Amino acid sequence: MWMTPKRSKMEVDESRVFRTEWTQRYLVVEPPEGEGALCLVCRRLVVATRERDVRRHYEAEHDYYERYVAEGERAALVERLRQGDLPVVAPLTPEERAARAGLGLARLLALKGRGWGEGDFVYQCMEVMLRDVLPEHLSVLDGIDLSPEVTRQRVLNINKNLRSQLFDRAKDFKAYSLALDDQAFVAYENYLLVFVRGVGQDLEVQEELLTIINLTRHFSVGALMAAILEALQTAGLSLQRMVGLTTTHTLRMIGENSGLVSYMREKAVSPNCWNVIHYSGFLHLELLSSYDVDVNQIINTISEWIVLIKTRGVRRPEFQALLTESESEHGERVNGRCLNNWLRRGKTLKLVFSLRKEIEAFLVSIGATTVHFTDKQWLCDFGFLVDIMDHLRELSELLRVSKVFAAAAFDHICTFEVKLNLLQRHIEEKNLTHFAAFREVVDELKQHLKEDQKIFDPDRYQVVICRLQKEFERHFKDLRFIKKDLELFANPFNFKPEYAPISVRVELTKLQANTNLWNEYRVKDLGQFYAGLSAESYPIIKGVACKVASLFDSNEICEKAFSYLTRNQHTLSQPLTDEHLHALFRIATTEIEPHWDDLVRGRNESNP
Repeated sequence: MWMTPKRSKMEVDESRVFRTEWTQRYLVVEPPEGEGALCLVCRRLVVATRERDVRRHYEAEHDYYERYVAEGERAALVERLRQGDLPVVAPLTPEERAARAGLGLARLLALKGRGWGEGDFVYQCMEVMLRDVLPEHLSVLDGIDLSPEVTRQRVLNINKNLRSQLFDRAKDFKAYSLALDDQAFVAYENYLLVFVRGVGQDLEVQEELLTIINLTRHFSVGALMAAILEALQTAGLSLQRMVGLTTTHTLRMIGENSGLVSYMREKAVSPNCWNVIHYSGFLHLELLSSYDVDVNQIINTISEWIVLIKTRGVRRPEFQALLTESESEHGERVNGRCLNNWLRRGKTLKLVFSLRKEIEAFLVSIGATTVHFTDKQWLCDFGFLVDIMDHLRELSELLRVSKVFAAAAFDHICTFEVKLNLLQRHIEEKNLTHFAAFREVVDELKQHLKEDQKIFDPDRYQVVICRLQKEFERHFKDLRFIKKDLELFANPFNFKPEYAPISVRVELTKLQANTNLWNEYRVKDLGQFYAGLSAESYPIIKGVACKVASLFDSNEICEKAFSYLTRNQHTLSQPLTDEHLHALFRIATTEIEPHWDDLVRGRNESNP
């Protein structure tokens, strides 16, 4: 998976470059015309020529040919396929087809967060449809078992298959980083989600869930450390290859003396280990930053309003957009914590602010208190909160874009810090150009107050922005420490050798003098450029590239898990073992395709 366009361009613009080694590995050739990769087996064109896409097609459709593992066998197989001589693949028996269908349905139920018992309902739906539309094919359902027990076991089997594939790929990681997310909660228990981002020799990046840890049972930092180290050891990942650590900025993670980060860094300190780069602002940026900028407990008040709307105003047309947005995020049934987290998003606060007049009228109609709507200070705080959270939302959306390396993501962080300086100066000057909601509140208040009355105190909001600046400086301190490495990685031909570390100057000078490499750099993205760079001629630069590429550049996979959790909170709150939760989160976040043939064979041997 090539992760970034070259230089500062943030949009994904992966070039369609076919690589010759894919022919033996994935049984594809370069098509005579156009872009993509032509499959030798099914003659289909894989349009998006990224190794991830080609491999996904191969593993999903032609995993049977993995039995040809020896180099001579593989070459002979390719030659036969070129001549149109397809090896005979034994067709699936009716029992195997039924097993394959059952596995696919179990995976779909897991992806949608449906309970195990809903497999029976799906079976009944298919039965009704076939009886009315294709009665002669009704018998195909006879071998498909979607009972809760079988569905549960199939989900576990899929998880084992995906986990095995991840471990096989992890053996080839040259460098990796971990993301630790302790904001996941199921019912009354919190979990730590541990994600891994690894980079192979060809700079193909893999982001996957490594493990989940029940924080109720692993309460101490020492117990957490032991569980993480055990997961790393099981995956065959040594601390010597760990480059980065991305976390939330809770005390459990970044406490100065007792935080998990301190313990892990201490554990990773040895002559053979790299200095572990830690940054804590990527994950749940809006959620955790909202606690620093909510100066008047605004969100708690809004939460009370939403509860009233959901119970007594659900049929009011003016609130339908708000209710629809709420249900799309976390379903009809929602607990207080889900609701509170949803309200800590800039998009949600902006929507609530636009409905403040309607909400006030609704509260009056049901006899609830409306004291906040006559409180000048509270209204100003509300407007300020909406605006500052909207700015954080814009940054969070940029950091949610994957397929960019950490160098480009760090540019967004630096840009936002410059923006905070500008916002602070504007607040000091009472210039509300970049505070649309705040300006709207002030304009409304001016109509009801005397001209000489002070509407808001700039110092109150300067303190908030200053606090946010200090938090950003603390969260991304380590990225500033490797700023030269990031710049060298992103712009190797524009980086002045005299500013580079002494150890890399000779290699950098040689690189910049190579015309062929310069031409490659111009037409390829960074991932492909560094993948083709000779490790023998440029070992230090290649090593820097692997380290930078292994750093988490977005919060996409964590947001994917968190979104799955909030959408399916009710289902996940049912009695589930940690093993089942692990399986559901892995299936919901993975980009790996299960090896269906292996799963079917496993089913025939011992499993349902």
